[in-house]
Amino acid sequence: MKFSDGYWRVREGFTAAWARQTYSVRRVDDGLRVLASAGLVHGDRGATLGGPVFTVSLSTPAEGVIRVVEEHYRGRVDNGPHFRLNVDENAPFEIFEEDGATGLRSGDLEAVVSAPGEIFSLDFRSGGKTLTGTSYKGLGVYGERLRDFDRNRTHLDPEEVSGSSRNYMREQLRLGLDEKVYGFGERFGHFVKNGQTVEMWNSDAGTSSDAVYKEIPFYWTNKGYGVFVNHPEDVSFEVGSETVGKVQFSTRGERLEYYVIAGPEPKDVLRRYTALTGRAPYLPSWSYGLWLTTSFLTDYDDDTVAGFVDGMRDRDIPLSVFHYDCYWLRPYHWCDFEWDGDMFHDPRGTIAEHHRKGLKVCVWINPYLSSVSPLYDEAVDGGYLIRLADGSPYATDFWQPGMGLVDFTNPEAREWYCSKLGKLLDMGVDCFKTDFGESAPTDVVYHDGSDPIAMHNYYTYLYNQTVYRYLEQRQGKGEAVLFARSATVGGQQFPVHWGGDCESSYAAMAESLRGGLSLMSSGFGFWAHDIGGFEGDPGPDLYKRWVQFGLLSTHSRLHGSKTVRVPWAFDEESCDVLRRFTKLKLSLLPYLARGSQQVSEEGVPLMRPMALEFPHDPAAQYLDRQYMLGDDLLVAPVFSPDGTVEYYVPEGEWTNYLTGETVVGPKWVTGEFDYMSLPLMVRPGAVIAVQENRNDTEGDLLDDATLKVFSPEALADEGKTVVLRRGFEEDAPCVEFHVRRVGSTVEATCSDPTLTWTLACGEARGVVESGKASVMI
Repeated sequence: MKFSDGYWRVREGFTAAWARQTYSVRRVDDGLRVLASAGLVHGDRGATLGGPVFTVSLSTPAEGVIRVVEEHYRGRVDNGPHFRLNVDENAPFEIFEEDGATGLRSGDLEAVVSAPGEIFSLDFRSGGKTLTGTSYKGLGVYGERLRDFDRNRTHLDPEEVSGSSRNYMREQLRLGLDEKVYGFGERFGHFVKNGQTVEMWNSDAGTSSDAVYKEIPFYWTNKGYGVFVNHPEDVSFEVGSETVGKVQFSTRGERLEYYVIAGPEPKDVLRRYTALTGRAPYLPSWSYGLWLTTSFLTDYDDDTVAGFVDGMRDRDIPLSVFHYDCYWLRPYHWCDFEWDGDMFHDPRGTIAEHHRKGLKVCVWINPYLSSVSPLYDEAVDGGYLIRLADGSPYATDFWQPGMGLVDFTNPEAREWYCSKLGKLLDMGVDCFKTDFGESAPTDVVYHDGSDPIAMHNYYTYLYNQTVYRYLEQRQGKGEAVLFARSATVGGQQFPVHWGGDCESSYAAMAESLRGGLSLMSSGFGFWAHDIGGFEGDPGPDLYKRWVQFGLLSTHSRLHGSKTVRVPWAFDEESCDVLRRFTKLKLSLLPYLARGSQQVSEEGVPLMRPMALEFPHDPAAQYLDRQYMLGDDLLVAPVFSPDGTVEYYVPEGEWTNYLTGETVVGPKWVTGEFDYMSLPLMVRPGAVIAVQENRNDTEGDLLDDATLKVFSPEALADEGKTVVLRRGFEEDAPCVEFHVRRVGSTVEATCSDPTLTWTLACGEARGVVESGKASVMI
């Protein structure tokens, strides 16, 4: 929200007061407590009568993180909800003084407050450099008024603040010269957020606007720090848009809380942020294979599904998961968890047949209940639905007739909801697509008394958490998987998330990637999208290009709306392309397993923006049509019908994994690619473990693997140690390979001498003896 009218004046309709002078700074048990007055106090005690006065509290929840709480009126009732954070109550900190100013230090991060009597300022420093900070007219309280007022006033009286119709707390943190801002969750517009207004409000709105399914009030910059605003409600950001040199954030109320997170590298910021808000768990190997759905509004029954599954098998296209979308349910009965018996005669038997064919089964669900279903009456009688103030259930015709929403703040409602999921699991269902969750109303009453405005975004956390934890309880740790659309802070703990409803066009494919890269910049590690696009018919050309992109994403699902996404519905070449890239992804499972470990143990995403992987390369700062898949693979999808791609490679000799051609960077490259290829470039000195004949996701990921060494001259003299995993499970054994150059030879040594493997440099293959191998460069 914008509060200013140009640089000097306050926007009409608001009155304002700002923290102008530091009045006092004192140490408290958990850090520092600062009083900042809105007026100047220079020895005149009469100037201390009235206010406003701001209380600023500094503490540390973890090493390298500083928490800032800014309050106007303290002690206001807070009914929640609150993001669930991993706070170390005993995190060490230091208080220091310099030149009259006082600071709090946590690790290498410092927050320094100006001396009492000076103009108020708060600066954040790390590594001897100032990262960002605020000063006079940064921290402020704004009263939204319904009457005219004097726009030339520089501050307001306390009576005016309390008499305002609404109050907002606002903060502004400085941006440096050439500083770029990234993050804020799933955003489909420009990847660099400078110049944008970013609203934290989940919405069921598709992928082609500034509305999103996944809002995350967190950003990081290329200057080596991040900022997390700890409010689940509708935080509004002005990113160099209201004041060009500042990031502004504001929310309703009298209190504003944010965390400054140190780097120095962007990955370090994400490590600290995800340690605070939670990390993605390990996922089972089958989740990384190809998912096929029935599509959304297409008519389908047992015969349709069997035709899809058998058609993939007959064309030698490995399939891992089959997903039943909405119409497994009876019309007007969504979502009461009952199969449509007219279309599906023996769900238990059919699911068993899918399992016999090596498939996992996913079914679509949402947290809403149609009043047509008998289950609605059960929910009303049990008190399991969100209520209006008069106690009656909230209802809308938005999605289903007389639809109610499950109240996940009610423990009994959560248990009841999971009991319905349990019946599906008893039938053999393996996972759930947790659709929707973005439309929680704001004029309702929750079981636990939560503020309904704050619950609007937080509802999805409770919804996905409920389903994920129940799956984990039933199936065991490391086996639970969701395919979720909506999210907020902490939602990365309940993967996988997909990008939502996009059009079938090249532009929509690019905007989907921007949304995914923005989400991966915000603490999420896994991401998928609707291959072929959701709305419309992609046609053979776009379908094949989207298949390439989709099978080089962390998770891969064929899905559409009114048209199916089986490849033979387009042309036979589509089958060839899908087969090639599905098998390519399966061959890369050993490589992806290492990347998945980084997601779960470090909070570093498997699919990475170039700015995250190459933060010191100026050319990488704006790139949003290419990305890194893990440490070493650069992917540049084809976004044009003529097959032309313009992409950038950083420094060194990069090798196209599919063609063997090399490019020496830093360099922009333009090339044309057929449907069987695209820029899949390997980093210089990379060691990629593959299993070239793999057709499923089962078994040991390293036995009979090939270690491919690319541009071995880029290996340091001491070589490099590559840690690989024999599976995707959390406790999967790790194996170390040490790879080095010795003259014109590359040598590799394996820590497990019993393992069967091959060493390769280009076409040359090395012979393994007692865990050692060598090959001529």
